[in-house]
Amino acid sequence: MKGSLIVVAFFALGGLLGWSGLLPDLFVENNFTIYVLYLLMFQVGLSIGSDRKLKEILRTIRPELLLVPLATIVGTLTASALVSLVITQWSVFDCLAVGSGFAYYSLSSILITEFKEPTLGVQLAAELGTIALIANIIREIFALLGAPFFVKYFGRLAPICAGGATTMDTTLPVITRYSGKDMVFIAILHGILVDLSVPFLVSFFCSF
Repeated sequence: MKGSLIVVAFFALGGLLGWSGLLPDLFVENNFTIYVLYLLMFQVGLSIGSDRKLKEILRTIRPELLLVPLATIVGTLTASALVSLVITQWSVFDCLAVGSGFAYYSLSSILITEFKEPTLGVQLAAELGTIALIANIIREIFALLGAPFFVKYFGRLAPICAGGATTMDTTLPVITRYSGKDMVFIAILHGILVDLSVPFLVSFFCSF
């Protein structure tokens, strides 16, 4: 939760600096933000590729284990599509793009803001990116705080599905505590696969 609060604080600081007009033009030009996005994508690939557990996971992977990340993705996208029936301001594809963040708030919010700017304009694209940031932070917080509740009423896999892309890092300790140590392997595999799906799904839904 501390990490989420830090992200929100930096986001608020950036918003205030942008609003104040104190930043040089270099920092507010589109070319600068796209390079930041490229750097973030590079960091994501680097962190996954350098994980020492990755080779072990790939060697011992069983087909049935893929059902857990698949259930997370299908369930999240279904719920996101249903939300679009209530929130009429945004299209079903906008809602699907937000849901495709799977609690990876830093990456999904930047991707959505960048990809939607040509069609929605700067203001609406930034608004949708902000919604993605807040929605995915809330998802992570719910996964952290609600893990014991999820295990009690929905089973040991529930905190893993709730954690989305964060089950390989930030929510792994609470999953280990409440779901059991034997769920660590599934949680890490789930986090890696869901993590990898974020840029592809977000960019896909933003193209509509």
